[in-house]
Amino acid sequence: MIVECIPVSPMGANCYVVGCEETKEAAVIDPGGDVEKILRYLKDKGLTLLYIIDTHGHIDHISGNDELREATGAKLMIHELDAGMLTNAQHNLSALMGFETKFKPADQLLTEGDTVEIGNVKLEVVHTPGHTRGGISLTTEGAVFTGDTLFNGSIGRTDFPGGDYDAIIKSITTKILTLPDDTAVYPGHMGNSSVAYERKYNPFLR
Repeated sequence: MIVECIPVSPMGANCYVVGCEETKEAAVIDPGGDVEKILRYLKDKGLTLLYIIDTHGHIDHISGNDELREATGAKLMIHELDAGMLTNAQHNLSALMGFETKFKPADQLLTEGDTVEIGNVKLEVVHTPGHTRGGISLTTEGAVFTGDTLFNGSIGRTDFPGGDYDAIIKSITTKILTLPDDTAVYPGHMGNSSVAYERKYNPFLR
């Protein structure tokens, strides 16, 4: 499996390219901007982009959606409960930041248990609400992409519309910390971690 983190947007969101070594098919998780950097990496590695997956609908994770989709023809996916955020500047927080931006609707709505296949790589959709109502994490063998649900030593904010502190703690403890200890955690901001590290050291989870 190919995993490349590309920091994007002024807010330092982590965009991930996940690809299959054998077929050279790929998905991009959370294209929050700097689409030219993403396209350059795909071209340099000879990867064909099949899917764009938003872990949630906030502007710093979706701002490159339309440009990347137009450039590649990839199918855009988001959880059904966050789908409306794409087309609503208040809900995706772009209005709060002073620039109202709306995006085209998703091509496919995701729900708990869906699987996105990229060649020999399978990404399973895990509904992890709390940061937003439709926040998701994506699990695959040895790794989990947590969006803004779980960070290295921290958790996602729950003070935005749709946020719920009790829900995010439940999501993390019942759906992420139950993964094997050596599972790599790839968060939506900051550096990587592991399930074992977060279980032991994350102050929000003790």
